[in-house]
Amino acid sequence: MALHAELHRHLGGSVVPRILWRYFQRHNGEFTQRFEEYQDFEIFYTKPRNTLDEYLELHTLVEGVQTAEMLPYFIYRLIRGAYTFENLAYLELRYTPYLRTPEHLSQSERIDKMAEIVQIVGTASQLNDCPLITSQILCLHSRLPYEVNRAIVDLAAQSRHFVCGVDLAGGDAQYAERLDEFIGLYHYARSLGLNTTGHLYETESGCYPELLPYLMRIGHGIQIPLKHPELLPEIARRNQCLEVCPTTYIKTGTLKDLQQLKIVFDRCFEAGVDIAICTDNAGLHNMRLPFEYENLLTLDIIDFRQLQACQEAAFRHAFAWPHTKAPASILTNIIKPEPVAI
Repeated sequence: MALHAELHRHLGGSVVPRILWRYFQRHNGEFTQRFEEYQDFEIFYTKPRNTLDEYLELHTLVEGVQTAEMLPYFIYRLIRGAYTFENLAYLELRYTPYLRTPEHLSQSERIDKMAEIVQIVGTASQLNDCPLITSQILCLHSRLPYEVNRAIVDLAAQSRHFVCGVDLAGGDAQYAERLDEFIGLYHYARSLGLNTTGHLYETESGCYPELLPYLMRIGHGIQIPLKHPELLPEIARRNQCLEVCPTTYIKTGTLKDLQQLKIVFDRCFEAGVDIAICTDNAGLHNMRLPFEYENLLTLDIIDFRQLQACQEAAFRHAFAWPHTKAPASILTNIIKPEPVAI
């Protein structure tokens, strides 16, 4: 059994269509009436969107039902599927805890409720029958006020037994007008000793070199090798890893064809920049991590040796993987015998 590490998966986008459909059947009959059959809902839920902003609207559909009461229901099925069908040894789940708190409460009351959400997610992720290592990345959000984002950083620092880092999400086109604010929040996070990643250089409108020095990993980052390859030597010097999520770029309309990723992988390998292959929103895409690998291989975007390098990079750059107990060489025996071209 090959064991994999997943570094970029959103809690909201991890719910597979069938599980979400069953939830709506039991708890929100009005929603299911919009679709004659399950297949109609699956098409709606997983079809490609025209833009990243349009795609992100789907997250609100799931965030609204991932309440404190229902989070264990969704997380149990998420962890069970990741362990059973994807052979994951390690999983980082990222989400914005504020968006799982009751909307009728005041901002300060919702901030106070965030710690409870982190506790619920952390406890529900620990399953005896699915012994994979899990941790949380708390997402600052480009549409949330400074006070909320600052509270998320503080919560991450206070919850290190469950939380391994912070992220910035919510649509990269919105960063520009608040760039100094986000730089300050990342500086603050690093001063607290927090690990950092961020959705950056995913789209052509989301390229902010000012944020790069504050990141330990780069969420997506594909526009760096595609449009700004001059940045690659500095990325390599900082030992920053790109979290590349292939299916996402088709679903968001960012790329027209996965073949465009060959430039990303080729230029990164040439420059010595690590890539971890991830799913981003496995449920929303109806895509498991091993199938992301398979697609890249069968399309000749990467070869087996490059795949192994990406698998090892995922463990090496994992924020909460117990490196002192089990090094990245856990994968040494995954690919045997000598790899051959397909």
